[in-house]
Amino acid sequence: MKQQERLKQLQLLMKKKCVSAYIIPTEDFHSSEYVGEYFKSRAFISGFTGSAGTLVVLRDEAALWTDGRYFLQAANELAGSGIKLMKSGQPGVPTIEEYLVSHLKEDDAIGFDGRTISSHFAEGLKEKMPQVAFSGEDLVDEIWQDRPTISKQPVWELEVGESRKEKIKRLYEELKSQGADVLVETSLENIAWLLNLRGKDVEFTPVFLAYLLVEQQKITLFVHDEILNSSIKEKLENDGITIASYNGMNALLRQLPSKMKVIVDKASVNYQLTQSIPESVTILDRPSPIHLMKAKKNLVEMENIRKAHLKDGVAVTKFIYWLKNHAGQVTELEASDKIRELRSEQEGFIDLSFTSIIAYGPHGAIVHYHPEPESDVTIEAKGLLLADTGGHYKEGTTDITRTIVVGPVNEEEKRAFTLVLRGHLNLAAAKFLKGNCGANLDYLARGPLWENGLDYNHGTGHGVGYVLSVHEGPQRLHYDVKRSKNTPFEEGMLITDEPGLYLTDKFGIRHENVLLCREGEKNDYGQFMYFENLTLVPFDREAIEPSLMTKEELCRLNNYHKRVYKEISPYLTDEEAKWLEEATKEM
Repeated sequence: MKQQERLKQLQLLMKKKCVSAYIIPTEDFHSSEYVGEYFKSRAFISGFTGSAGTLVVLRDEAALWTDGRYFLQAANELAGSGIKLMKSGQPGVPTIEEYLVSHLKEDDAIGFDGRTISSHFAEGLKEKMPQVAFSGEDLVDEIWQDRPTISKQPVWELEVGESRKEKIKRLYEELKSQGADVLVETSLENIAWLLNLRGKDVEFTPVFLAYLLVEQQKITLFVHDEILNSSIKEKLENDGITIASYNGMNALLRQLPSKMKVIVDKASVNYQLTQSIPESVTILDRPSPIHLMKAKKNLVEMENIRKAHLKDGVAVTKFIYWLKNHAGQVTELEASDKIRELRSEQEGFIDLSFTSIIAYGPHGAIVHYHPEPESDVTIEAKGLLLADTGGHYKEGTTDITRTIVVGPVNEEEKRAFTLVLRGHLNLAAAKFLKGNCGANLDYLARGPLWENGLDYNHGTGHGVGYVLSVHEGPQRLHYDVKRSKNTPFEEGMLITDEPGLYLTDKFGIRHENVLLCREGEKNDYGQFMYFENLTLVPFDREAIEPSLMTKEELCRLNNYHKRVYKEISPYLTDEEAKWLEEATKEM
C-alpha cells in the first residue's frame, strides 16, 4: 500500500534527522482551508483527503486527528495504512498535545514545516513541553519525488461596490482605532478582498498566493511576479502598493522598527513568520480587522448575490428534475458531472465552489463524502440522495444542499427528513435583537432533533465569501460559544442554514440554504434583525410528513415554495416548469 510505504520512508528520514515526532497539518503557508496540490502533504502521506485533519508521525506509530464531519470518511481512507484515527472531541480521545506529551521525552525533537503550523499551535506545544526541541524542516518534500509545483496563475480584477483605495482607507481607520501601527496579513481571502483581485491558485477558491504587510505609510504585497500583468501592477502602484517577492516577507518583518504595535493573528499566521518579528516589537494577537470588513457585504454585493442565487436555483432545480428522470440509470459521478454542466450553462459561471457531494443511500451518512471511481455507485430508483453543491459566478458564491427522493422512501426516512426540515425552516424565520450570535440561534435548527434525542456532529452554518471561499467567518452557527466564535450578526452577513441527520449504513439528510442577515424594525427595545432567504430550490415533498409539522411550519414551507415557483419557473422548459409546479404545490 502506498501509504504504508510513504509512512515508512518518512519514519526512516525522521530517524536520520533525529526527529522523534513529525506533525503534518492540512494547511498551506496561509492557514487556508482548501489548499493547492503542492500543499497536500498530509493526504500524500496518510491517504486521508478530507479538508480538516492533522497527522502526527512517531518513529513507530502514527495517528490522525479530524472532526466529526470526517469520522466515517477517515475510517475508510485510513483502513490498512497503520495510522490510528483520533476522533477529535470524543470522550477518551487525547488532544495532539496530550498525545505528544505522553509519547516524548525531554530531549526529543518535534519536527514540522514552520510555514504550515500556526503560531498558536507551535507556542502551545512549547508551553506544554518546554524542554522539547523544534525542527523546522519540510521532510515530506524530501520523499515526495513527483511533487506538483506551487501554482502561479494570473490574477484578475473584481471591483464590486467599493474601490481598493476606499477599502484601504477604512482599514487604516480600523487599525488606528485598535491602536495598531502594522498589520501582518496572510489570509488569501482577506488579501484578495482588500485589493479587489481574484486568482486561481487554489481549486474551487478564486485566490492567489500572497502575503500583505500594512504599515503606516506603506503597503507591501508579496507575490510571484509573473501572476500580475503590467496593467494590474500599474494600478496597484498608483494606489500606493509596493510589489515584492512572494518569499520576501520574513526579511521585511525582521526590519520592523522597535516599539511598533503589530496585529498578528497567531491562530492563522504561521510560526516561521512570527519568529521573524523582533522582540522589541509589540504583538497584538487578535483577528485581522479585514475578516469582519469582508463579512459585511455592501449593497451592490447583496444585489449581485441575489442574481447569483437565482442562476444557481435554476441550475439545481433542473438537476433535480433530471435526476428524478434518470434514477437507476446513472452513477454518483455522472450526477456530479451533470450538476457542473448545468451550472456552466449559466451566464457568468466561473467554477464550482467546492467538490460536489453527491451521496446516494448510505454514502449520505458520510458528511463530506464525494464520489471517486473506486467508491462510485449507481443511483438506484429507491431511497434518498444527498446533493451538497455550489458555484462561483461573477455575481457571487453559492452553497446549497438538497436531499432528493429518487424512489420509494420508508417511514424512518420521512420522519428524519421532516425533523431536519422543521429546524431549517425555524432558523430561516428567526427574528432577533442585534447583538445575538450563532450560539444563541443554533437551538432553532437543532430543537426538533434534540426533542427526539437526535443531533448532528457539525456546525449549523458558516459565512460565505463573495467570489471567495465558500466557508467564511467570523460569523458561525454552533451552540458551542467557542466554535461559534461569538460574533454577533450584522447587516450584510451571509450564513448557511444546514441542519442534518446521519444514520450510519442507512442514509444522510441535510437541508441547506444561504441566508442574508438584514436589519428589520427598530423600536424602544433596540434594532431587530431577520434573515432573507437567498436560495431558490424546492424541498422534496415526497419525503415530507406533514403530520409532524405545525401549521406555522407548513405555512413557511408553502410560502417559500410559492416564491421558488414564481422566480424559477420562467427559466425552465415547459416540462420542467410543469414538474416544478407540482413539486411546490401547497401542503
